[in-house]
Amino acid sequence: MNSVTTSRAINSPVGDVWALWADFGNVFEWHPFVSHSYLLGDADQPVGVGTRRQCDMTDGKNSVREEIVEFEPEQKMQVSVYEGTMPLKSALGTIRFSPLSGARTRLEIRMDFEPKFGLIGRLMAPMMRRQFRGMFTQMLETTETEVRARRTADERRASETVDSVTPIVATS
Repeated sequence: MNSVTTSRAINSPVGDVWALWADFGNVFEWHPFVSHSYLLGDADQPVGVGTRRQCDMTDGKNSVREEIVEFEPEQKMQVSVYEGTMPLKSALGTIRFSPLSGARTRLEIRMDFEPKFGLIGRLMAPMMRRQFRGMFTQMLETTETEVRARRTADERRASETVDSVTPIVATS
């Protein structure tokens, strides 16, 4: 089995970082390599163990189907790639969310994978590790950018709501 791990301190509270990742069907909104994503099965069910999604990649050729196999809110999510066009025999991603001081979060992504194609796959593994590491580094960067953008948008909406309330002044 091959593995690659990347982590980053995100300047946002763990709840905000978790909310982004737990919006499982909408990963395309921020993931730099996913052009479209959607939940498979009953989209009205809460996200958790057993939730499945399809991700279509930005290259226009590849897609993966993933399933949440472990789900501990604001702590850990494990996602198994169970089908797709990528040269993966198996893949398990583990995302860990750890609160840090100052409303910051340590976000860690680990991928354990086995390439397809036997000996050729084993020879491809070092290149795949480099590609995953680069992809995860970009995902961590876009996570921070997207969480910050969403928080700013929420604060702006809250401010506009407060500003739009007109006080009623009684006159006699």
